[in-house]
Amino acid sequence: MMVYYYFVCQRKLYYFCKNLRMEQDDENVAIGKVLDETAYSHAEKHITVNNQISVDYIEKSRILHEVKKSRSIEEAGIWQLKYYLWYFKQRGVEHLTGKIDYPLLKHTESIALTKEDEAHLLNVMKEINAIQGMKTPPPRKTKKICKKCAYYDLCFI
Repeated sequence: MMVYYYFVCQRKLYYFCKNLRMEQDDENVAIGKVLDETAYSHAEKHITVNNQISVDYIEKSRILHEVKKSRSIEEAGIWQLKYYLWYFKQRGVEHLTGKIDYPLLKHTESIALTKEDEAHLLNVMKEINAIQGMKTPPPRKTKKICKKCAYYDLCFI
């Protein structure tokens, strides 16, 4: 979740790291939960590994899947899945690939992990650790997605 939040908003990541949870009453999160419960009902879902990552589901053909409602913050979803691929690779599980599924759009995006991605993820992990150690949140950066964010009130009101 932290890699995903890092790419969505570092201020949101900061609040998440400080255990401020705002998602429980958020309409967009509720829609995502319904989608999660109803899509891909054939699959065993929410495979948690070492209490570190939670993959939406895994195909027997070694494909990790993440299910997303829309492509509005696609980059974050891509990096979340690349992080999962990297996480498994660090533990000796290789030759995995990934797919991001957008059931409402009837679209699937294939994701692979490159050497450049691995180097970038190492830097991202360092930056996440730095954000976790901050005493105050990073400066607010207004983005198009802010109005739909569960943390909107915390940032703007």
